[in-house]
Amino acid sequence: MLKGHVKNLLIIASLVTAGFLLQLTGLLDAEKILFVAREYAENWWLVVILILLQVLLFTFALAGSLVFWVAAPLYPPVISTLIVAVGSTLGGIGAYYFSSSITDEWVKKIENSHAYRILHKEDNFFTLFALRIFPAFPHSLVNYSSGILKVKLSHFIAAAFIGVGIKSYVYADIIYNLTSKASVKDLLNIPTIAPLVLISAITFLGVFIKYKLSHKDK
Repeated sequence: MLKGHVKNLLIIASLVTAGFLLQLTGLLDAEKILFVAREYAENWWLVVILILLQVLLFTFALAGSLVFWVAAPLYPPVISTLIVAVGSTLGGIGAYYFSSSITDEWVKKIENSHAYRILHKEDNFFTLFALRIFPAFPHSLVNYSSGILKVKLSHFIAAAFIGVGIKSYVYADIIYNLTSKASVKDLLNIPTIAPLVLISAITFLGVFIKYKLSHKDK
């Protein structure tokens, strides 16, 4: 038991160290990755690499969203949206399964998050979708919380692909039309995020009403 606990600690420590080194060396710098990627944008295998990079990063709760800042300037909105949606979903599945092996300390941290508490009460597609589509909501919290709670995998996958896809398309369209000169500020202004927030709020409201009605009948 103790040996397994130590093993898990070593795995987590290695991942944290790897993430720190990647940030320190600039290998996770979106601008640097984009500079290199531009030379190979016409090659089909770059799409595969960008998807696999997201899978790796999201699985281990690293900055998988940086791939969006590479794909959006390089490809038309529909293609970049598919890259981000597929990569985020597959990476989410990886995180879902990986989270079952994390240590008790990490479980306690996740249990204190809003995402965990929401998912603990309502495990369904619409709750997951509302979290995914909400602007700037951390996907890693949803991925790991879902894995720990063992939410229904079909709901998890569908919500990830659709939610991330809609949000990515809205942002990708802005970046592509601005010729990659958009910033985080441009993506988080009121006209951009208002529809996403509204969709998320309406979805949450529906979940809340359904929850109240189901408990009222009991």
